[in-house]
Amino acid sequence: MMRGRELVNRIAAVCLTVLAALSLASPAQAEDGYDLWLRYAPLEGEALERLEAFDPVSVTNSGAYDDPIVRTAVEELHRGLEQLLGRKLSPMGEENGIVWLECKFDDDEVPSGSFGIGSGDVPANREGIQLVGVDPVGCLYGVYALLRELSQGADPFAISTISTPAMPLRMLNHWDNPDGHVERGYAGRSIFDWWHLPERLDQRMIDYARANASIGINAVAVNNVNARAMMLEKRYIEKLARLADAWRPYGIRVFLSARFSAPRDIGGLDTADPLDPRVAAWWQAKADEIYAAIPDFGGFLVKANSEGQPGPQDYGRTHADGANMLAEALRDRGTVIWRAFVYSAEDETDRAKQAYEEFVPLDGQFADNVIVQVKNGPIDFQPREPFHPMFGAMPNTHLMLEAQITKEYLGFASHLAFLAPMWEEVLDADTGHGATVAEVVSPVGMAGVGNTGSDRNWSGSDFDQANWYAFGRLAWDPTLSSEQIAREWAAQTFSREEPFLDAVVPMMLESREAVVDYMTPLGLAHLMATGHHYGPGPWVCDLGRPEWNPCYYHRADAEGIGFDRTVTGSDALSQYAPQVAAEWEDVATIDPAYLLWFHHVAWDHPMPTGRSLWAELVHRYDRGVAKVDEMAEIWTGQQEFVDPQRFRAVTENLAIQQAEARWWRDASIAYWLSLNGLDLPEGVQPPAESLEYYRSLSFPEAPGN
Repeated sequence: MMRGRELVNRIAAVCLTVLAALSLASPAQAEDGYDLWLRYAPLEGEALERLEAFDPVSVTNSGAYDDPIVRTAVEELHRGLEQLLGRKLSPMGEENGIVWLECKFDDDEVPSGSFGIGSGDVPANREGIQLVGVDPVGCLYGVYALLRELSQGADPFAISTISTPAMPLRMLNHWDNPDGHVERGYAGRSIFDWWHLPERLDQRMIDYARANASIGINAVAVNNVNARAMMLEKRYIEKLARLADAWRPYGIRVFLSARFSAPRDIGGLDTADPLDPRVAAWWQAKADEIYAAIPDFGGFLVKANSEGQPGPQDYGRTHADGANMLAEALRDRGTVIWRAFVYSAEDETDRAKQAYEEFVPLDGQFADNVIVQVKNGPIDFQPREPFHPMFGAMPNTHLMLEAQITKEYLGFASHLAFLAPMWEEVLDADTGHGATVAEVVSPVGMAGVGNTGSDRNWSGSDFDQANWYAFGRLAWDPTLSSEQIAREWAAQTFSREEPFLDAVVPMMLESREAVVDYMTPLGLAHLMATGHHYGPGPWVCDLGRPEWNPCYYHRADAEGIGFDRTVTGSDALSQYAPQVAAEWEDVATIDPAYLLWFHHVAWDHPMPTGRSLWAELVHRYDRGVAKVDEMAEIWTGQQEFVDPQRFRAVTENLAIQQAEARWWRDASIAYWLSLNGLDLPEGVQPPAESLEYYRSLSFPEAPGN
């Protein structure tokens, strides 16, 4: 890859310009990111004095030590306070503690996990902090909430909150395979050591559970939705049971991605037809076997009849037929989560329409313990998509939002892109059916495709931890602002100093929009290269299926660019409620962020800024590149607040992002120029290389492929 080496050299050159600053970095103790937002960095100054004023400090609780979740809560609080104070505490359980935990049981009036924190009298008539959970897991979540506030320097006796989870199911989906490879994983290999389970449980499994519980995540699907039937065999059920036992004290239930054809693949049957009594009996027996080993097993996550995966349509049945058969096997014990991501070769109109057309006619036909899991947008986790039209269109079906935490289309782990603004954008969207997306899914939940891996910092880069954190916080409370979440995370993960937060939080909030600008501005989508999805490939037009090709999505030619999804095109716009469609159907008034998603527009189309479409497109590319340069400059000024190891890691990643943002910008502009034959707007820098150079680049070793 001789020409590709030139790109690598450009990245290295940018890195060299920032390495000099690293020698000036703070002498703070080096950290490797393993502790995530649970560092509990020792308090200093006034914050420390406020907590130390109530000495001796120990943890007192209601005496319910026989419950494993309560024991976990007490241990976590004790550990966190010791780290914040920088010293050992009195033994747990003494009556002189300032924190009084009351963990109630069987309170059905409020949702499980709810808690309250406030100041008041504790035993021995002393002033202290009262933490009340409606159940044991409520106590655990309350402990993490208290430590979150203290970690940001809050006055312990000014904390007053009552918190209730907005969604009952707050779930991570792993795309991990039993051989350790992670599909679309950019943080090393799988964290699940299936080879040594059940005999050996890695400490990382406990630390993973702590991190999830600290942000309210209560369910994990441990394997790839492109599931292998072997995961349903007895040997893997034993392994899964060991994980379930380890995570139960953290309030986490395990789910398993199930291959629909398992009765045929490993069950000895000649069919997987959901209406065949033998198939139903096989799944019933398999569910009984799992529940005998894992009494609180969450259920099955299923990808069916999508991207070549088997499903009920193979036998002329519907998604509801398949899901309901599995739901009957689980009965009142668990849940079937049926993915609405259907991506078939048969639909020749518009890939964005497929899920709606297959599922909406089935509204009301799914069993009560079936959840249909819908991606945030109608294609596939693009840097920006309009919300999925299924939200609000199936009032008689349980719908769940699926988001992608791993950044398959947003720069992998090397680009800084804080995704809370993207998720906030979809959660706040008005479906036109009398509810926002958040209101549609809140009775059910949210799932996020995890970005965790074997890398020491879990996520491949330190800032990608923020997306894991943000997902959990939004699933708990979708009304939280991206700014609040960013400040919480940055203060706990790096530094609670105000100058640091004032610089870094705005940078985080603007980062996702920067990626949109230098990759897919103005509603463009799916422009990445083939297979690995690394780097630009808008010129790819010759793949076997139309919807595999970026050309299918941008539809650029000499006259214009964009996908017409109005009544004159694919008419995908009609899947939205009339008042929503009305906002997007007029090319003159549509939000420019969605212009090319819904319209094919002439290159000289006048934009609200006064520029032509072509000039505006180039401007957005340049704006994205400039924003990344600004981010790198901002970070260079933060070395006094961050330990040298993580400061250097972020610095080097930003250098990669600077080079790759320019690559996206230059390659995209070079291709559009080859189609429209226009001149670049005055003062605009031409692409650094020829289109032939960018088309020649190849990256077969890209991660996550």
